[in-house]
Amino acid sequence: MEEFEVYIIFSSLWNRFYIGQTNNFEERIIRHNKGQVKSTKNGIPLELVDKFEVSSRTEAVTLERKIKKRGAKRFLEDNNIEFGA
Repeated sequence: MEEFEVYIIFSSLWNRFYIGQTNNFEERIIRHNKGQVKSTKNGIPLELVDKFEVSSRTEAVTLERKIKKRGAKRFLEDNNIEFGA
Protein backbone atom coordinates (compact mmCIF):
# COMPACT_ATOMS: atom_id res chain seq x y z
CA MET A 1 0.00 0.00 0.00
CA GLU A 2 1.28 3.44 -0.93
CA GLU A 3 1.74 5.96 1.88
CA PHE A 4 0.94 9.64 1.58
CA GLU A 5 2.00 12.70 3.50
CA VAL A 6 0.12 15.87 4.26
CA TYR A 7 2.49 18.76 4.78
CA ILE A 8 2.45 22.34 5.96
CA ILE A 9 5.09 24.69 4.57
CA PHE A 10 5.61 28.36 5.30
CA SER A 11 6.68 31.29 3.16
CA SER A 12 8.34 34.02 5.21
CA LEU A 13 8.20 36.22 2.11
CA TRP A 14 4.39 36.04 2.13
CA ASN A 15 4.05 35.29 5.87
CA ARG A 16 1.66 32.54 4.80
CA PHE A 17 1.23 28.79 5.12
CA TYR A 18 0.63 26.32 2.30
CA ILE A 19 -0.94 22.91 2.90
CA GLY A 20 -0.54 20.05 0.46
CA GLN A 21 -0.41 16.28 0.15
CA THR A 22 1.76 13.92 -1.86
CA ASN A 23 3.04 10.39 -2.12
CA ASN A 24 6.63 11.64 -2.66
CA PHE A 25 7.40 14.43 -0.22
CA GLU A 26 11.11 14.78 -0.98
CA GLU A 27 10.44 15.36 -4.68
CA ARG A 28 7.50 17.66 -3.97
CA ILE A 29 9.38 19.99 -1.59
CA ILE A 30 12.24 20.26 -4.10
CA ARG A 31 9.72 21.26 -6.79
CA HIS A 32 8.19 23.85 -4.43
CA ASN A 33 11.57 25.44 -3.69
CA LYS A 34 12.69 25.41 -7.33
CA GLY A 35 9.61 27.47 -8.21
CA GLN A 36 8.03 24.63 -10.19
CA VAL A 37 4.70 24.70 -8.31
CA LYS A 38 2.43 27.43 -9.64
CA SER A 39 0.73 28.23 -6.33
CA THR A 40 3.98 28.71 -4.38
CA LYS A 41 6.58 29.77 -6.94
CA ASN A 42 6.51 33.45 -5.93
CA GLY A 43 6.80 32.65 -2.21
CA ILE A 44 10.11 30.80 -2.14
CA PRO A 45 12.03 29.87 -0.10
CA LEU A 46 9.56 27.64 1.71
CA GLU A 47 10.18 26.10 5.10
CA LEU A 48 8.73 22.80 6.27
CA VAL A 49 6.57 23.30 9.35
CA ASP A 50 5.33 19.74 9.79
CA LYS A 51 4.20 16.68 7.88
CA PHE A 52 1.83 13.87 8.72
CA GLU A 53 1.96 10.35 7.30
CA VAL A 54 -1.31 8.66 6.36
CA SER A 55 -2.00 5.33 4.73
CA SER A 56 -4.15 6.36 1.75
CA ARG A 57 -4.92 9.17 -0.68
CA THR A 58 -8.40 9.38 0.84
CA GLU A 59 -6.97 10.00 4.32
CA ALA A 60 -4.53 12.55 2.88
CA VAL A 61 -7.29 14.51 1.15
CA THR A 62 -9.45 14.41 4.29
CA LEU A 63 -6.64 15.68 6.54
CA GLU A 64 -5.59 18.33 4.01
CA ARG A 65 -9.15 19.66 3.89
CA LYS A 66 -9.41 19.61 7.69
CA ILE A 67 -6.24 21.66 8.05
CA LYS A 68 -7.28 24.12 5.34
CA LYS A 69 -10.75 24.54 6.86
CA ARG A 70 -9.32 25.12 10.34
CA GLY A 71 -6.43 27.24 9.09
CA ALA A 72 -2.84 26.05 9.40
CA LYS A 73 -1.93 28.35 12.30
CA ARG A 74 -4.98 27.33 14.32
CA PHE A 75 -4.47 23.64 13.48
CA LEU A 76 -0.86 23.85 14.71
CA GLU A 77 -1.94 25.60 17.92
CA ASP A 78 -4.75 23.10 18.56
CA ASN A 79 -2.29 20.20 18.18
CA ASN A 80 0.49 21.83 20.27
CA ILE A 81 2.85 22.04 17.30
CA GLU A 82 5.21 24.97 17.75
CA PHE A 83 6.23 27.14 14.85
CA GLY A 84 7.91 30.51 15.05
CA ALA A 85 5.81 32.31 12.42
